[in-house]
Amino acid sequence: MDLAFVLYPEFTALDLVGPLDVLGHQGLVGQEEVRVHFVAATREPVRSDVGLTVTPSTTFDELARADVVVVPGGDVRQALAGGQVSAWLREVHPTATWTTSVCTGSILLADAGLLAGRPATTHWAFRDALAQRGAVISTDRVVRDGKVITAAGVSAGIDMALTLVELIWGERRAQATQLFIEYDPQPPHDAGAVEKAPAEVVDGVLAALGRMA
Repeated sequence: MDLAFVLYPEFTALDLVGPLDVLGHQGLVGQEEVRVHFVAATREPVRSDVGLTVTPSTTFDELARADVVVVPGGDVRQALAGGQVSAWLREVHPTATWTTSVCTGSILLADAGLLAGRPATTHWAFRDALAQRGAVISTDRVVRDGKVITAAGVSAGIDMALTLVELIWGERRAQATQLFIEYDPQPPHDAGAVEKAPAEVVDGVLAALGRMA
């Protein structure tokens, strides 16, 4: 099975690493051959929004297909302006078994024309931006529509990947994977959703995101 993780400047590290840890370990958990590809416009190292640098293993020109495509979110402005990510997604999506995104990665799916009229989710602060590109906004943490799966903000990528494991390999494998990575969230505060967080906290986060945009 070929897994393609899309890289572009200013991607969010956990959007990539969360699903990578879940999906990339399937060769160990289930003893199947799982090939991980980091695909980008060139083979030059790509820097995340917090400084994590990943070296692509292949390029958009070199990788023509993948069984699973994962598009992380982040500051997608450069990727949108360049158009290479969207063009590659349009090329590989028809033959992919699953096309997925985390956080604002869904905006890149929408830019590629893959979410027109389809339910999808993204980071809560970017729902309007996704809707403007033709998606039908859902506030669910993980949304599946056919072979397209979108996840909400950042940490939701782990939930998306576990959902994908269940769809491909079954419930017991998903449970085993969850235990393998000891994914048992017990955060110190119940403020992980915009509907739950205090108004002043929401305003502060929006201001921070505005400085990033």
